Amino acid sequence: MSTKRVFNFSAGPSVLPLTVLEQAAAEMTNYRGSGMSVMEMSHRSKVYLDIFEEVKADLKRIMSVPDTHEVLFMHGGATFQFSAVPMNLIGKTGKADYAITGNFSNLAAKESKKYGQVNIACDSADRNHTYIPEQSDLKLDPDASYFHYCSNNTIYGTEWKYVPQTNNVPLVCDMSSNILSVPVDVSKYGLIYAGVQKNMAPAGAAVVIIDKSLAGNEHPLTPKLMSYQVMIDGDSMHNTPPCYTIYMLGLVLKWLDSQGGIAGMEKIKAAKAKILYDVLDESKMFIGCAEKEARSDMNVTFKTDSEELDNKFVKAATGAGFENLKGHRAVGGMRASIYNAMPTEGVLELADFMRKFESQN
Repeated sequence: MSTKRVFNFSAGPSVLPLTVLEQAAAEMTNYRGSGMSVMEMSHRSKVYLDIFEEVKADLKRIMSVPDTHEVLFMHGGATFQFSAVPMNLIGKTGKADYAITGNFSNLAAKESKKYGQVNIACDSADRNHTYIPEQSDLKLDPDASYFHYCSNNTIYGTEWKYVPQTNNVPLVCDMSSNILSVPVDVSKYGLIYAGVQKNMAPAGAAVVIIDKSLAGNEHPLTPKLMSYQVMIDGDSMHNTPPCYTIYMLGLVLKWLDSQGGIAGMEKIKAAKAKILYDVLDESKMFIGCAEKEARSDMNVTFKTDSEELDNKFVKAATGAGFENLKGHRAVGGMRASIYNAMPTEGVLELADFMRKFESQN
């Protein structure tokens, strides 16, 4: 088995910073003189509570979370939140707005229909989710309890470049695949959630950032562990939290600080994305899947004019050390996920490989 690390372009679970993995490995059996692994610690112990509180404080600082909002660490990833959001929030008016711009926002909208009346504010399926509707295209229900959208669409490679204006209806956003890559004014949001396995930590948890004034109105049948109020009251510890994932998030946040925080990361990720989009724009073989104005800086989707050539490219790329470039079946072709931890070196080498492949084929 090869000891060389590949360039992992997986859409998630995704690449983690090498320095983070090395620190986790060094602390695996004996965390900072405690004599045990973080995996073995009681979540109520002082040593673990110190980790937990530092991670939470770092996330609040890095994202400039205002005092009006609480940070929660919940099990189940983002898909768990597809149910938790309507269970907790739709009851105010019994209605909610959903913007469908890809697979995950579509799944969230379907799930929410179990709990109330859902208005589809927009749906980009008419052009296979290759674009993001403009503000003027949004059909808003003034009576909605909240407006839900997904800020980056991993499968289709599109990203919202603006924050929707909803006339005081609380904004709920799934930021799973671009959180910590672009500055966000958290005060504009009623609720932000993100599965951690793309830009934050290993899989197994979701970060939820909620305006505390929205909690406490959940459906009576809401399970305790899905109640935002219960989670706020228990500081995410009503039951054992995803301890190791939270610890790993803490290491990633320290690494993010070393990159210049979110502002520094925004410059790095924009430069990485430009490298690949420049190849696509110059190419006579590769075709970008997303419309230019909506292109994601996190997930670059592209293809050739033949499925046979797509398969040849993926096979050759894998052989050259570029893993997980096969596109999702809904789009086909290829997808390069270039989350925060993907080094610029990997993107430059992929761009070179794409140019060579084109010249040889």
